[in-house]
Amino acid sequence: MNTARKPYPSDISDEEWSLIVLYLLLMKEDAEQRHHDLRELFNGLRYVIRYSIAWRAMPNDLPPWTAVYQQSRRWMEAGCFEAVVHDLRAVLRLAAGKQAEPTTAIIDSRTLRSTPESGSRAGYDGAKRKNGSKLHMAVDTLGHLLALHVTPANRDDRAEVSPLAEAIQRATDGSIELAWADQGYNGSKAAKAAEEQDITLEIVRRPQEKRGFVLLPRRWIVERSFAWATRCRRLVKDYERCASTLAAMHSIAFAGFMLKNAASLLTQNA
Repeated sequence: MNTARKPYPSDISDEEWSLIVLYLLLMKEDAEQRHHDLRELFNGLRYVIRYSIAWRAMPNDLPPWTAVYQQSRRWMEAGCFEAVVHDLRAVLRLAAGKQAEPTTAIIDSRTLRSTPESGSRAGYDGAKRKNGSKLHMAVDTLGHLLALHVTPANRDDRAEVSPLAEAIQRATDGSIELAWADQGYNGSKAAKAAEEQDITLEIVRRPQEKRGFVLLPRRWIVERSFAWATRCRRLVKDYERCASTLAAMHSIAFAGFMLKNAASLLTQNA
């Protein structure tokens, strides 16, 4: 841990840093262009996501916001965090006694309320009565991220099965055979879109005799993953001007959750 300043709760630990640093080295540590410590730049990005501050509100004991923002954009555009999520997912699955690549996915969507920054691309979700963006996401049976993308909130979930299924197979080398979803994905159009990617779409239905809140089998896994994301205040609403940035922020958050679990395994086996 850097002792030059008082650490923040969002700072990355030594064990976590040892796992991710190689993914973030877009240039040599001693490159002439580098004016700030790479770990501190990453801590600045984690601070933004965890506490939902404006970039310009970066604490004075972290690198300047411009340096953190510019380096964060480089990482996002290089797909660094998607690579971290992919590799850590395999590690954590193997540690749990499962195959490295999953055969089953759970898909769902979540509507995030818009803000002045994201308002120009927002849509109205009549079911949730929210104006904002919709996050379409797939996770494995452990809740680890497989794929996601962002649309305006007025887009129908069934219409997004095709791009989501394609992204799932691309992320897992085509290993997914079955996907569970709620009744919002019912119908032949969604089933056919999944089938085109060699995925069988199975709807988890709510028991008719039940009233009030019901914990649906398998469906709760993706809901838990959404809850994990809301621990990061930046992801509670859509604060981003670009949909691609919102998607990248979620990838960074999930990489952080998985890093923590992988670091715990590393400590236990040390």
